Amino acid sequence: MSAVRTRDWVVPIVVAAIAAAAVGATGGALTELGPWYRGLVRPSIQPPDWLFGPAWTLIFTLCAVSAATAWRRARDGRTRALIVGLFAVNAALNILWTVLFFRMHRPDLALIEVVFLWASIVVLIVALRPISRPAAWLLVPYLLWVTFAGVLTWRISVLNGPF
Repeated sequence: MSAVRTRDWVVPIVVAAIAAAAVGATGGALTELGPWYRGLVRPSIQPPDWLFGPAWTLIFTLCAVSAATAWRRARDGRTRALIVGLFAVNAALNILWTVLFFRMHRPDLALIEVVFLWASIVVLIVALRPISRPAAWLLVPYLLWVTFAGVLTWRISVLNGPF
């Protein structure tokens, strides 16, 4: 493989990995499992707290691979800008959910916001499909996890509201 071909793959992978790690680290730093969270009545379907870190690590890894793959397969700069923009909106929504739930202690607002987060993943999948089907498929576990997170947020809101 030539140096140019290697660079064509390395740069998108490194940039996507750094972006995914930054979103994950920001979300992790904003997640506070203190007295407020421990005092919530949580649904019986909620996984143990230790599982969330590995689940998000896997999801962000798949997102990074998806973004790098789509970037590589994009035909032009306009398509690449669209890919970056859609992932950026999704990242902001992902972080916003954490702020609403863990920092503001507002699961009810996080429940409204998770609809937008979920929709941003659907938009990403639909937008990436014509560019790279593998890139689109790599986001399906993220969509499923956020669907589950939405159900958990709804149950926590019901079990603990009003806020």
